[in-house]
Amino acid sequence: MVMNKSRGRPRGGSDAKERILAAAKTAFLQHGYNATTMRAVASAADVDPALISYHFGSKQGLFGGAMALGISPGQVMARVLEGDPEQMPQQIIRAVLAVWDDPELGGSLTLLVTQAQRDPALLRAFREYVERELSARLAERIGGTDAAERAGAVLTTTLGLIFSRYVLRLNPFAVMDSERIVGLLAPGLGALLRPARSADE
Repeated sequence: MVMNKSRGRPRGGSDAKERILAAAKTAFLQHGYNATTMRAVASAADVDPALISYHFGSKQGLFGGAMALGISPGQVMARVLEGDPEQMPQQIIRAVLAVWDDPELGGSLTLLVTQAQRDPALLRAFREYVERELSARLAERIGGTDAAERAGAVLTTTLGLIFSRYVLRLNPFAVMDSERIVGLLAPGLGALLRPARSADE
C-alpha cells in the first residue's frame, strides 16, 4: 500500500523564514518590486519556493513581510474589490482608516512611507508595489477606457488622506471622526469610480 505524502510545511531549516525575509528585502531594494520573483528569492535564501507560499501566500505578502508591515495594503485592496460595487467608495475609505488608525499596523506603514522618502531604492520598490497591487488591480476592477486614470485619481485621493491625517497630521483631518471623513470623501470617490458617459448616451 502506497502512503500519501504529507502536504505540510515544506522543508527549509529552522531559520528559513528569516533567510527568506532577508533575501526578499535585498532583492526588492536592488531590483524593485516588478523584477523580483519569488523563485529568485527562494534561490537566494536556499529554500524550496513552496516555502515562500507557505509563509507569505503571495509576492505581495512577501513584500509586506520583508518591509516589516503588519498587513499587506494589496491584500486589503483585494478584500475591498470583492465587496459590493455600490459601496466601494465607502469601503475604500473605511479600509484606509481602519488600517492606519490601528497603532501597530498604521505605525509600520507610516514608517515605510517616511523611510521611502529618504531612500530611492525603497521608494522605487514601494512605488512599483502601489502601481501593480493597488492601482492596476483597481483599474481592472472598475473597467472602462479611462480606468487607469480614474484608479490613479482614487489612489491620489486616498494618499492625500494618508499624508494629511497620519504623516503631516494636519487639522482638521488629523482629529476628525472616521465616519465624517467617509461622508466627505466618498461622493468624490464615487464619481471617480463611475465610467464617464459618452456623448451618445
